[in-house]
Amino acid sequence: MAKARHHVIIGAGPAGVLAADTLRTHEPGSQITLVSGENEPPYSRMAIPYLLANHIGEEGTYLRQDPDHFTDHGIDVVHARAKRIDPKKKSVSLEKGKPLKYDRLLLATGASPVMHPIPGLDLPGVCTCWTMKDARAIVDRALKGDDVVLMGAGFIGSIILEALVERGVKLTVVEMADRMISHMMDETASAMLKRWCEAKGITVLTESQITEITRGKSRLDAHLASGKILSAKLIVVAAGVAPNIGLLKGSGIKTDQGVVVNGYLKTSAKDIYAAGDVAQAKDMSTGEFSVLAIQPVAADHGRIAALNMAGERTPHEGSLNMNVLDTMGLISSSFGKWDGVDGGSSARMSDDAENRYLRLEFDDDRLIGVQAVGITDHIGIARGLIQTAQRLGRWKDKLMKSPERLAEAYIATAHGVPHV
Repeated sequence: MAKARHHVIIGAGPAGVLAADTLRTHEPGSQITLVSGENEPPYSRMAIPYLLANHIGEEGTYLRQDPDHFTDHGIDVVHARAKRIDPKKKSVSLEKGKPLKYDRLLLATGASPVMHPIPGLDLPGVCTCWTMKDARAIVDRALKGDDVVLMGAGFIGSIILEALVERGVKLTVVEMADRMISHMMDETASAMLKRWCEAKGITVLTESQITEITRGKSRLDAHLASGKILSAKLIVVAAGVAPNIGLLKGSGIKTDQGVVVNGYLKTSAKDIYAAGDVAQAKDMSTGEFSVLAIQPVAADHGRIAALNMAGERTPHEGSLNMNVLDTMGLISSSFGKWDGVDGGSSARMSDDAENRYLRLEFDDDRLIGVQAVGITDHIGIARGLIQTAQRLGRWKDKLMKSPERLAEAYIATAHGVPHV
């Protein structure tokens, strides 16, 4: 009888946890070790804003609600940071404890907040919103009526924004770019979102930059490039994230934006795979390999990587770049190549008074990207049309005139009548 394989997974986020469960299902006799760099039960970072808004308790962030889940499924959870990988010895060194020997290894190390070289970012009262430790610090400091500065209005920053508002703070958002969530929305959509936030009492400063943070009298002072000073009890940094690839230094594993993988999520090293925010995998919208740091992609990666680790050869066909954001009741979303492609065509519908916007992007007669604000009934339809690359025929011309007829186009083309 062949010896049971030892699968080691570095990272206890959605990709790592789903990979562990998938391995247990498809290779029941294997040994599985899940390495978590935090002394917490495996949890979802994307659930932290709900914790801050008091919608859930800490247990609500846990990826598996049964406290005995990992023990019952024979998954050994090790709370220690991985510090080095030796592919030749098939070994993972930890900051504490003995090295782990593996037969197959999954890198699901995720990402970490980007900390720009700004003096004062290390002062007490300045924190990120990425870990449970961060969340507890924010809960202690962000009290009703307190002045809070949020540095960054990208996708993650905008999620944190709503949680802070629900805590009743007086919020000022500082964003370097010329608009909010610039990697997800065009100027029209972003302007709509900004007006919505300002109407809710939030100060939004775009094209603004914090150059220094100093300690004032029982408060923090954020100095802007414009010369303006913002005083606050708390400054939350949400200026983007970067893949955690530091522990791969000296390993020989190929990296670029993240860990480079092939169509089966395998790295350049034998028996080592990567998944989630750290993996530079196929983007189905572009055909290129890039990092898509969103939770649905992480979960999909984790499952597919685990199947390949278990010997069930499973290709990764590519992930769809998609973001859905709820900002105090205003839903915005973007899918695929929302900003279009050279030689493509675009259709737009906008209603500023009702905060409704829809933008469709086409390559020939295929829908390749969608942006929507204040419109939710097209989200699933848009995703389906983009993923299937369905030819729309004459419906493309109809949509160019009336983008809101997307549902009709979907029903017609799904039944094989694209020229109706």
